[in-house]
Amino acid sequence: MDLDPFSLFHDLDAGDALAVAVSGGSDSLALLLLAHEFLRRHRPATRLLAVTVDHGLRPASAAEAAQVAAICRRHGIAHETALWQGTKPATGLAAAAREARYRLLADAARRAGASAVLVGHTLDDQAETVAMRAARGEGAGLAGMARATLFDGRVWIVRPLLAARRHALRRWLAGRGIDWIDDPSNDDPAYERVRTRQRLGDDEIAALAAQAEAQGRRRQIMAEKAAALLERFASRPAPGLLRLDPAFLASPPDERDAAILALRALLATAGGAPRLPDAARAEALFDRLRTTPLRATLSRAAIDAREAGIFLRREARDLPVLALDGTAAIWDGRLRIAAGSHAPGFGVRPLGHETAAREADAPPALVRAALAAEPALFRGETLVGPLPAAPGVEAARAVAPYARFLPGFDYPLAAALQRLVGAPTLPTPPWRGHIATQA
Repeated sequence: MDLDPFSLFHDLDAGDALAVAVSGGSDSLALLLLAHEFLRRHRPATRLLAVTVDHGLRPASAAEAAQVAAICRRHGIAHETALWQGTKPATGLAAAAREARYRLLADAARRAGASAVLVGHTLDDQAETVAMRAARGEGAGLAGMARATLFDGRVWIVRPLLAARRHALRRWLAGRGIDWIDDPSNDDPAYERVRTRQRLGDDEIAALAAQAEAQGRRRQIMAEKAAALLERFASRPAPGLLRLDPAFLASPPDERDAAILALRALLATAGGAPRLPDAARAEALFDRLRTTPLRATLSRAAIDAREAGIFLRREARDLPVLALDGTAAIWDGRLRIAAGSHAPGFGVRPLGHETAAREADAPPALVRAALAAEPALFRGETLVGPLPAAPGVEAARAVAPYARFLPGFDYPLAAALQRLVGAPTLPTPPWRGHIATQA
C-alpha cells in the first residue's frame, strides 16, 4: 500500500476536527504523523488532536503517555492523555479496558468537536483478527474489522491503515528518524493474538486479508438486502411491539439468507439483546413461523405468530431498574439515556402495569404486554411518565445489537432498524462515497 498521506485520507470527511488514538507504538505513531502531514497540506483548517489512553495497568504507562506528548509538542500537534480511573474489574479486564478505551477516546473527540477517531489497525491486525475468529468458528466475524465503526451512536472509529503492513509503517518512521515505543506485551505468547501473529507467514497474512475484504463485501450486501425486507414487511403498531407481515415468510429462495438475517436483527432489537441470536436457531424459528398460531421466545423476545401477523416484543422477565446518576447509560439495550439526566430518587424501570391498549393495528392483549415492558420514569414508586417522552430526562430509542458498536458493514441494516423503532438517524459514515464500497 502507498503510504502517501493523500492516498490514505483524501476520501475521509475530516470535518472541523479530527482525533487520533496514539499509544506511541509504531502503528499509531505513523498514523498520527501521516494524518498530520495530510491535514497540513490539504485540510489546514481541520484541527488535529492526539489522544493517549492511560489504562494505569502497567508501571510504564504514564511515562509512555508523556513520551507521546513530547513527540506531539515537537510536531506542533495538540495532545491529551485520558486516564482510566476508578476500580478495575477482577475478571473480564481486557473487555473492560477496551470499552474504557473507546469511551475515553469518544469523550475526548466530542470535547474537541470531532466526529471521528482514527486508530492504527493494520493489515497485520486484520489478518490476526480473522485467523482468531476462524479458529472460534465466527461466521460474520470473518469480515474482520470494518474500515469504520460507530461507537455508542456518536463517534466513528476509523481505520485508515487496514491495507498497510506494519513493517512498511516502521520503515516510513525509521526513514524520518522517528522512534516508537515497543510494548513488551506484544511479544508475550500468553496472549492469543501474539501466538497467532508468530505463526502467520506473509502469504497467509495476505490471504486472510483478502478473505476479510471479500467477506466484508458479502456482509454489506446481505445487510442491504435484509434492510430492504424490513422496509417492505416490518412495522411498529405500538411502542415496544414489532410486526412482520406474513408475506415476509414467502421470500424467494435467493432471499432466504437475508430474510433470516432480518429476523435475527428484529429479535435482538425487540428483546434488547446485545448480539444477534444464533443463526441456526433463528433459521429453525423462521421455518416454524409458517405454522400458526405459534408462540416462542428467542433472544429475550416473545414471538406470537397469528394470521394477522408475526408480532415480536420484549419478554416480561429480567427487566432492569436503573437509577439516574448523571452518567450516560443504555437501559435494556432499547433506550439511550444522555449524561446529565440526574435527579435524586428518579429511576428508569418497566412500566409494568396493565396499560390500556391504544388504537393500533395489533391485538390489544399484545399491545398491553408490549407497553408493560416499555421504559418509564419513576420517582420512588410514583410513575412520572413513559420514556423517551417523560419530562426532565434526555432519552432516545436505541437498537440493542448496534447500540455500542456498529460496524460499517451493518450500517444499512442498523439504519432500517433505527427508522423502524423511532430511534434518531445515524450519523453519516465518515468515508465519502457509498457505504457499500467504503465501509
